Formats: sequence, structure tokens, C-alpha cells
Amino acid sequence: MAALKPPEVPPTAAAKFVSAGLAACVADLCTFPLDTAKVRLQIQGEVQIPRSTSTVEYRGVLGTLSTMVRTEGPRSLYRGLAAGLQRQMSFASIRIGLYDSVKQLYTPKGAESAGLAPRVLAGCTTGAVAVACAQPTDVVKVRFQAVGAWRYSGTVEAYRSIGRAEGVRGLWRGTLPNIARNAIVNCGELVTYDLIKEALLRAQLMADNVPCHFVAAFGAGFCATVVASPVDVVKTRYMNAGPGQYRNVLSCLLALLMQDGLAGLYKGFVPSFLRLGSWNVVMFVTYEQLQRAAARAQP
Repeated sequence: MAALKPPEVPPTAAAKFVSAGLAACVADLCTFPLDTAKVRLQIQGEVQIPRSTSTVEYRGVLGTLSTMVRTEGPRSLYRGLAAGLQRQMSFASIRIGLYDSVKQLYTPKGAESAGLAPRVLAGCTTGAVAVACAQPTDVVKVRFQAVGAWRYSGTVEAYRSIGRAEGVRGLWRGTLPNIARNAIVNCGELVTYDLIKEALLRAQLMADNVPCHFVAAFGAGFCATVVASPVDVVKTRYMNAGPGQYRNVLSCLLALLMQDGLAGLYKGFVPSFLRLGSWNVVMFVTYEQLQRAAARAQP
């Protein structure tokens, strides 16, 4: 995609909403195997109910990917992709596409630019609303990525199976830790991206183009990984848990700390950063270009 210059007329909220969903899908297509490796490393060592004697040990990002290809075939790297794309079209469209609009709502009238507080509030708001809408798709995605053998024949069957076996609560399993995680991730990603990009432009270090978007997105990905990794580990384990394995989110956290200590909160950090960093770069660069293309197409 040839880089487009900033449009004279800013894109509409609807254009940002659709552009965010499409950009997130492109980023997922590029980075999904890293996300799968992150999930496998995060749940590794977890005490399963019922207990399993035949477990596959994963070592590092490349080791996890190669082990999955060897034991489950190349298709295992993209298991759960359909649910992942469904998630992004609903989830990213809300949390990213509506961020600027919500930020303006929190910004005092007459202010030249939004301060830190309106940005953080907007990130928390859109992140929480997005989770409430898209949680079932996240649960199904994690279940597909976590299993070592086919548990479900397809995405639709997974929704039905979880709903029959665990009820509606099963499809919204882990909503609270996911809201916490995505409020943090949204602030880490969107607020950091916003601030870095604005600082680069204000200091005239870079123009509003692809290199600027790349640098801002890379910084946003690193910050988001550092602050969100502990919540992400707990969320992944709780979503993947069978009925009765944990009483609640707190018991899942305590079990993790008892078994692995504080280091367990950063299990899978390298693939998390590789995935989130690369995902942010692809997503934000694509998102900026799609926004500009949509603005040019406006009558």
C-alpha cells in the first residue's frame, strides 16, 4: 500500500470504526502464530483437572512454534483464527475506532488538545465496552489455541458446545480480568501511541507518515506488554480452565503465584512482546492508511 498523505478533511467516526476492525484483522493474520505460542507458554505447567500425564513441554517462542508444527501440524499455528478475526471486527472496531470520539467527550470544551486524563479515560472506556461485546469470541479463540488436540469441530460448534456445557457464563468466562487487561492494554497502546506520535510531530523530529507511525506503534507495543502481561496470564488461564478448576479469578491468581511465584505473572513475555509489538506496528500503520483512504473517498 502506497503511503497516503494526511487528508485535509479528517475521517468520520464510522470510517475510523471500520478501518480499525479491518486493520486489526490484517495484524492478526500476520501475527496469529505468535499469539498462539504466547497462549501455550502462559498455560504451561498449569495444574489441570482432570490431571494429565502426557503433556508437551514448550521452550521459547521458536521452540513452541516448531513443537506445535511437529506434533500437531502447521495448521495448529492458526487454530482459532476464525474466532480471532470475529473478535477483531467487533473488539478492535470499538476500542480503537471509537477512541478519538470518546476522547473528545472527555476533553473540556475550549481545550486546545486532550490532556493525559481524557486519553486514559477514553482508553479505559472503549476497552471495557469492547470486552463486554466481544468476550465470547475471545473465549473461543483461547480454547482453540490452548488445546493440543481438536476439542471442537468448528467455531460455531465451539460457541454451542460451551453454551450447552457451561451456560451463558461460560461464554463470558474471564470477563472481569479481561476488562482489567484491556483497559490497561488500551491505555498502554492508544495513549502511548497518541503521546509518542504527538511528541514526534511537535518536536518536528518526524513527519506524519509511515516511519512516524512505526516508531510510535513499536513504543506502544512495548509499554502495553510490560503493564498488561500479569493480567493477560491470569485471563488466559482462567478462560482455558474447565468447570470447577478455579472458584473465581482470585483463586486462579493465587494458584498461579503458589505454583510459579511472581515470575509466573510474566510467563510468555517474549512471545507476548513479539506478538503485541509486531501487531501494533502492522495495525497502526494499516489503520492510519485506511483512515486516509476512507477520508479521500468521502464526497
